[in-house]
Amino acid sequence: MAEFTMELNDDQKQVRDWIHGFAADVMRPAAAEWDEREETPWPVIQEAAKVGIYSLDFYAQQFFDPTGLGIPMAMEELFWGDAGIALSIVGTGLAAIGVVANGTEEQIGTWIPQMYGTPDDVKVAAFCSSEPDAGSDVGSMRTRAVYDGVKDEWVLNGTKTWATNGGIANVHIVVAVVDPELGTKGHASFIVPPNTPGLSQGQKFKKHGIRASHTAEVVLEDVRIPGSCLLGGKEKLDERLARAHERARSGGGERVKNAAMATFEASRPAVGAMAVGTARAAYEVALDYAKTRTQFGRPIIDNQGVAFQLADMRTQIDAARLLVWRASWMAVAGRPFESAEGSMSKLFASEVAQKVTAQAVQILGGNGFTREYPVERMHRDSAIYTIFEGTSEIQRLVIARTISGMPIR
Repeated sequence: MAEFTMELNDDQKQVRDWIHGFAADVMRPAAAEWDEREETPWPVIQEAAKVGIYSLDFYAQQFFDPTGLGIPMAMEELFWGDAGIALSIVGTGLAAIGVVANGTEEQIGTWIPQMYGTPDDVKVAAFCSSEPDAGSDVGSMRTRAVYDGVKDEWVLNGTKTWATNGGIANVHIVVAVVDPELGTKGHASFIVPPNTPGLSQGQKFKKHGIRASHTAEVVLEDVRIPGSCLLGGKEKLDERLARAHERARSGGGERVKNAAMATFEASRPAVGAMAVGTARAAYEVALDYAKTRTQFGRPIIDNQGVAFQLADMRTQIDAARLLVWRASWMAVAGRPFESAEGSMSKLFASEVAQKVTAQAVQILGGNGFTREYPVERMHRDSAIYTIFEGTSEIQRLVIARTISGMPIR
């Protein structure tokens, strides 16, 4: 177990600078175009694959960094480049986390490579959990998975929404209800292989921000998949369901988290790092602008009203990064989130991103309100961080329940 440190080692600095260079030289010049087009930036993803950033090996190396800082460092630099393009590059990772968190070694080895493809033929994957009537309230999930024992197949029916890469993905990871009596404890995750009949893309959403990232509904109509596509396997599922039924009969609570929550819990500090990257990008634009923009014969940073804003922005960004790094280190060190430190990092960083990008727009004044300057886009992009993978309200609920031990409603 690595000791906690706030100093990156030489290898980490080299990786950070490499990613930063890609973000500066490839992502930023393309950001405005793909935001306007509201399309998946396949050429940029392919460039990322060619240099090794969009690959299983890259994310595995960062994931297994013994300090826990590999993933948050990478996320911050990519989202410093552009949030929409970065989400198109890293969106596959949420599906991959779903497989790693719930799957067998064979499933991990078989399906994760198919999520990325090759530099010459890039693929993406989608994690499908939310539904039109089941966002934060995962207990209202209606997508059903029914086992056909004769054919050893699972049959999936339902509609998923807000799925990054939904419908265009090579591999979809779908969370579905297998035992309605158990509520959220009766959920399981499934792999839907490429070109499976019955899976189709529904509505593609036109969004306020992160517009270079594809977000759509996924419709499942009698989708049949092999029994081997149940993440973790049927034996493990049957054992878990039996325990849950036994606890329900005895009046006890089931402590095992459902499949979607296990995925989100593992990814929350990484989302915090994304927010830090966007906030840092907006702060840097505002700082440079304040030092060069003159009014009344002097740079506007000479005014305390502007300088103090920038001081607060930098302080909040650094505080957010520290919370993200702490949660990331705790996770890799096997330290339990006794105070919901993962949710803390996501909550604070996401709200910092919204505040800092709004302040950046204000510092740039009229220019900040135009698309000629990137802070307008950054401000739009920042809104997603307080919404996806658990809203700020849900994070506060998780934290409150954790620190109090009470079933706060």
